[in-house]
Amino acid sequence: MTPEIPSERQILTPSALNRLARDLLEDALPLIWIEGELSNVSRPASGHVYFTLKDAAAQIRCAMFKPKSTWLPFKPTDGLQVLARARVSLYEARGEFQLIVEHLEQSGEGALRREFERLKARLSAEGLFAESGKRPLPSLPRRIGIITSATGAALRDVLHVLGRRFPMVEVEILPTPVQGREAPAAIIAMLDAAAKAMRHDVLLLTRGGGSLEDLWTFNDEGVARAIARCPIPVVSAIGHEIDFSIADLVADLRAATPSAAAELLVPDAGNLRRVLSRNNDRLRLRTRRKLESVTQKLDHLHARLMQQRPSTRLGRGSERLAQLRARLARAVQGDSLRRRTHLSQTATRLRAQHPRKQIDRAGDDLRARASHLRAAILRMLERRRSRTNQLGGALHALSPLGTLARGYSILIEQSSSNIVRSTAQVDQGSLLRGILADGELRLRVESGN
Repeated sequence: MTPEIPSERQILTPSALNRLARDLLEDALPLIWIEGELSNVSRPASGHVYFTLKDAAAQIRCAMFKPKSTWLPFKPTDGLQVLARARVSLYEARGEFQLIVEHLEQSGEGALRREFERLKARLSAEGLFAESGKRPLPSLPRRIGIITSATGAALRDVLHVLGRRFPMVEVEILPTPVQGREAPAAIIAMLDAAAKAMRHDVLLLTRGGGSLEDLWTFNDEGVARAIARCPIPVVSAIGHEIDFSIADLVADLRAATPSAAAELLVPDAGNLRRVLSRNNDRLRLRTRRKLESVTQKLDHLHARLMQQRPSTRLGRGSERLAQLRARLARAVQGDSLRRRTHLSQTATRLRAQHPRKQIDRAGDDLRARASHLRAAILRMLERRRSRTNQLGGALHALSPLGTLARGYSILIEQSSSNIVRSTAQVDQGSLLRGILADGELRLRVESGN
């Protein structure tokens, strides 16, 4: 028998074998999530990040290439616990098993973000974020309630902007903790208390910036539902512009920062004064034009009345009478009886059409028209006077003098003429001027906070 000739063997190079192994790994395994501790972190000049991800029993090499590595919100360091989304691969040059990381976040923050997305999806399905449920903000609030920490920078920013834009608005600080285990319950209680009191036209829920953990109070489900059931419009301004919370989604309006919220809550007093001034000028112009129109109409009626004055009518009657007399004289020369009969008939018609009766009827009509005209002018003037008084009352209600008349006062430091808005502006012994509705007082500061 002829011996069997063996088939030609398939011979691979290390590069080919590693490439085949890489293709098999990448095709077999999809993107995965993996959690572990960072070790051997390095970041060369290329901008890539190389590190080892390990737990108590094993480790694996990882690479995160630029530009994804430049978008990291934190600095990877050894010992940091992270959550990574990666694809399984193999580094061909060394034949090393590795992960190509697409996304990296801190483990604790990642868990919070997953909880955030879960609660967001559930509340959205219930309709708590629907635009149809948003309440409109008052265009000119009289009293604003601010739910925040009494010592936070956010409160100072809000009060500064409100004082600059619209100092006449009344502001009530509703102090609550904005961070920590007790903060959600305190905020819920304050929202429910404000809703029960119904003292405020709008509520502002705010705090300064911080980490996701710091802001987690405003991702509390109880806080979200308290905002949703509050009958008073709620504005949310949590953290900085890049921060976003469940409270922002439920609130009737979300502001990027506390200062931006204050800008949205009140109009600019200077602009409002200019608008009122323009409206007052337009009202004066329209009133003057209306009076000119009524005066012109009155002059026209007076001219018509003069054309129909009794002396004119009497003159035309006298001319007619003279003509009749001439005709009568000519008739006498004819048939005496016929003329006499005709004269009698003409005299009867003349008495029936005597100018005095027409004058009496015209006088009655003239007096009635004059009475109606006077009544119409008086009604129009009364309406204009009432409207002017209403506008003047509204303007007075917005005036600082109106605020002083209600019992408020303005304190001015005598040396600098600055308005005192805080006890921190004055020292013991400072001289002040107190402006009241009926005059001024000279004051000396004996003690302060």
